[in-house]
Amino acid sequence: MRLSKSSYTQGIQCPKMLWMDCHMSEMRDESVMNQDVLDTGNEVGDLAMGYFGDYVEVPYDPADFDGMIRRTEELIANGVPNVCEATFAYDGNLCMVDILRVEADGVHIVEVKSSTHINDIYFHDMAYQTWVLDKCGMAVKSISLMHLNSRYVRKGELDLHELFVVEDCTAQVAEMIADVERTALALKKVAAQDDEPKIAIGRQCKSPYECGYLAWCWRHLPNPNVFDLCRIRMDKALKLISQGVVSLKDATGKGMVTNQRQKAQVACEVQDVEFKIDAPKVKEFLDTLTFPLYFLDFETMQPAIPPFDGTWPYQQIPTQYSLHVLRAPNAELEHYEFLAEAKGDPRRSVAEHLVASIPLNACTLAYNMGFEKGRIRELADAFPDLAPHLLNIAENMHDLMVPFSKGWYYVRAMGGSNSIKAVLPALFPDDPELDYHALEGVHNGGEAMRAFEDLYGMDPGEAAIVREQLLRYCELDTLAMVRVWEKLREAIATPQ
Repeated sequence: MRLSKSSYTQGIQCPKMLWMDCHMSEMRDESVMNQDVLDTGNEVGDLAMGYFGDYVEVPYDPADFDGMIRRTEELIANGVPNVCEATFAYDGNLCMVDILRVEADGVHIVEVKSSTHINDIYFHDMAYQTWVLDKCGMAVKSISLMHLNSRYVRKGELDLHELFVVEDCTAQVAEMIADVERTALALKKVAAQDDEPKIAIGRQCKSPYECGYLAWCWRHLPNPNVFDLCRIRMDKALKLISQGVVSLKDATGKGMVTNQRQKAQVACEVQDVEFKIDAPKVKEFLDTLTFPLYFLDFETMQPAIPPFDGTWPYQQIPTQYSLHVLRAPNAELEHYEFLAEAKGDPRRSVAEHLVASIPLNACTLAYNMGFEKGRIRELADAFPDLAPHLLNIAENMHDLMVPFSKGWYYVRAMGGSNSIKAVLPALFPDDPELDYHALEGVHNGGEAMRAFEDLYGMDPGEAAIVREQLLRYCELDTLAMVRVWEKLREAIATPQ
């Protein structure tokens, strides 16, 4: 087996993943490989190449790694100071260094990550690269990690030396290199064996990355099981399993469930009932709301590289909103919406339309309101002239998720989740009006982010189609909130 730095770190997380890749790759859930994340990594990596000045990139060719190695050797021999994707191999161990800084007395490894912090698995990645280069006769002088600076706020042209942080990891990596060869051999041995490795489920199933073979390795667990308990930590779930508590019906002992949502969830399973509703608590929540009601939902884009002045890496930048308005309990439902043009910074136009749509002191509802309030406060910081009105909207916001997050309204089909994407089909099964799958083009927030970013540079005809898809998706989000609110009202009107 040929190891790469990615397969090596995968094996560090769980050796069984390598065995599955070799023997049962058809069981892999490819959805764990988020294409948007991969695209972001490529975008950040491409930009980082220019951090140290002039560079030459070794063209990637998965069918000819030997050719990539030869090209790397040529570039180093010709005195190129910065070689990107520099490729080396030793005894079936392959690595491509993101940025190799070449000096007269040795080389410096720079590993580039699109995150804003250091993850422990990155040290294993860098240790593997250092070991391979050392075996290839390269004198490695230092090993650094380059990642995005979460505190960088763009002002004018991108400043790569402010956008990126370069942290020297030489000392930490040096302590790990001695174990790399033994680990690499052990991983290859596991991958080559005939029998499936007997490795118990554990933290490695989801940390540092979710495993694509989760369904296979967890197939013996009942459905639902303690991992499905709302708000349960991985460590707690694993401890319960070690004690023989696997199904939700097992989790009925003293102290095993700790909050109201978990109690409602377990009660539904044990008592074999479809819902648990605390009508007095639901009524108490609904009594805090006053008409007219404004149901608000934002869509955003979240670029790793800040595209506009005043933005920072991975900032959630509002691009559109949907607003359903109910002026009285039995009034006709009104709908308002706004989608910014994909021409420059969308934030000002979103903020101006929002304050025009929602009057001062209005009772505004959002689902998981922390997201909407956060975006509104960022808009207030960006546009001081609109800040008083924007902050007033935020201050008068209520969270429609509360009855579900508190466990006052629990439906068995929610499966322990209080996300609106879980609550909605649980409350309205098979309702075509509320079916996200029936939408054209955009079906979830991730697709909405990608669709708006794709509008930049799109031809007018195609853009018009995508814009309509974005509007209908966002509209469904707030219509869903209205229907959920109506369902809560039914709960307190109907004796339980």
